[in-house]
Amino acid sequence: MSYQQTLYKIVEPIKRTTIHRLNKKKAWKYGYNAEYDVVVISKSGKIGDIYEIQNLKIALPLEENVYSKYDKWTPEEYPKELRNIKTIFDWQAYPAEFKEKWHAYIDREFTRREEGFWFRNKSSSTYITGSHYMYLQWSKIDVGQPEFREANRLFFIFWEACKADKRCYGICYLKNRRSGFSFMSSAETVNQATISSDARFGILSKTGADAKKMFTDKVVPISVHYPFFFKPIQDGMDRPKTELAYRVPASKLTRKSINSTEQREALEGIDTTIDKKNTGDNSYDGEKLKLLVHDESGKWERPDNILNNWRVTKTTLRLGSRIIGKCMMGSTSNALDKF
Repeated sequence: MSYQQTLYKIVEPIKRTTIHRLNKKKAWKYGYNAEYDVVVISKSGKIGDIYEIQNLKIALPLEENVYSKYDKWTPEEYPKELRNIKTIFDWQAYPAEFKEKWHAYIDREFTRREEGFWFRNKSSSTYITGSHYMYLQWSKIDVGQPEFREANRLFFIFWEACKADKRCYGICYLKNRRSGFSFMSSAETVNQATISSDARFGILSKTGADAKKMFTDKVVPISVHYPFFFKPIQDGMDRPKTELAYRVPASKLTRKSINSTEQREALEGIDTTIDKKNTGDNSYDGEKLKLLVHDESGKWERPDNILNNWRVTKTTLRLGSRIIGKCMMGSTSNALDKF
């Protein structure tokens, strides 16, 4: 008996003629479409297949520009000429003709990060979201580069729908051990933080020590190994222990430095931070977060209580009644008698 996957199914809640008509106009908007009860994760204005995952209907982008160099996921090698460029300041020192040579490559990577990526996988066209692409192509984990897994592809598609849907606080993911959630959520934290301005990103786990380990052993190494064109200006140490700050380092300002063109150009940063908190019912109380990662949320032990904490932390993700941040909550689960 052949295996039949049940993680998702392709559904047709919208007439094909309607999809075709609106695709021609590029009229599908990213986000929840109340008229057809689907969440559109396409950013091109055109949609293709509609997946149903956990009763949520998700409209994928239309299949276009499928990368077919290989017949499976294969990360592309980072060009040798760019590897020694560590910061945007190093890049600025190179001659114009060198930079012109690599503009198309850098633009392509930003496009894949934003819109996702179609590639051939065992003779089938396969779509991964921009966040999944950043995880597979540019995130360094404990074994090097991550491997492609179909379950992870569906996880990132569902997560993209959570981000797109303004009704939603995020995802609650009951996982298997060694499924990769901690690394995937760490990669997504760095991915979002490096494109967000004036934002804060938080990490919680079943203990403060676990949150610290996730920060120092997963989040920071992923950030360190990003290519220079994805890496904002960073304050403090290269491998911080408590906070990763994408902002301009503090310096003494003088009249001469303020009037300097070079200084004015240097005073550009996104002013975004990633940090972790000790486990507690009131962790992050009073903060405003763009993303909160709740790792091992099903393993909190007395006297700490994840339900009490969530009553507090979900308020950090909204402004009034409007949801402005998301939560990635994932865990294996302890026995019920430990709660």
